[in-house]
Amino acid sequence: MGVPLKIIRASLVLASLFVNGIAHAATANIAVAANFAAPVKEIAQTFESESGHQLTISVGSTGKLFSQIQNGAPFDVFLAADTETPGKAEEAGLSVPETRFTYAIGKLVLWSPDGGLAEDEASVLETDRFERIAMANPKVAPYGLATEQVIKKLDLVDTLSGKWVFGQSIGQTYQFIASGNVPLGFVALSQVFSRGKIQSGSAWIVPENIYTPLAQDAQLLKHGHNNAAATAFIAFLKSPTALAIIESFGYGLPER
Repeated sequence: MGVPLKIIRASLVLASLFVNGIAHAATANIAVAANFAAPVKEIAQTFESESGHQLTISVGSTGKLFSQIQNGAPFDVFLAADTETPGKAEEAGLSVPETRFTYAIGKLVLWSPDGGLAEDEASVLETDRFERIAMANPKVAPYGLATEQVIKKLDLVDTLSGKWVFGQSIGQTYQFIASGNVPLGFVALSQVFSRGKIQSGSAWIVPENIYTPLAQDAQLLKHGHNNAAATAFIAFLKSPTALAIIESFGYGLPER
């Protein structure tokens, strides 16, 4: 008995859809500031599921990622932790004009895995309850620069002198603290916050009026100009789905 003609036609249609889907899927390389590592992972999973495109994520300090872009690294999209560095990329002709936009407003937090150390204020910084404190290197990490501003604003430069341990990115800074090698330090709120609350330890969310707002810009790089996955991901970052994920990690959202 032969296969019914209707079944053959349906199989051909499904096969055609599958082949076309594969043919239109693309892969993009995304350079991401370390503070945004957790949100971008969740955003990428949703994006890949909905679009069929694939993303390769590279995480590092904004300064180091920019250095790699300047030296020809094949990144298609850049998600920085500030606005200044994408501006430099634009001036250097490394990005596609008019693709830059703010995707999140970062927040700084003093955090400790010890549930009773950081408390809900800055007073612990004036005590001798810790010998070392961590911050990201302000020369390459915007969150480190913000920390430096906070310490000066609180007039604690001399008090904390000799106690600092510097991470080369906010990701490394978080690891110093989370591993127990340093008892507390300044990290991105997104690293310790999800589902509406601090997930562990103790924390002081630094008031946003004592450091320069951590607006974070994204841009399409020249390498990704003709990459369908890269252009689709840039558009997806502005979608209600992506914005909801960004907000769930404690970021502020830019005005549109």
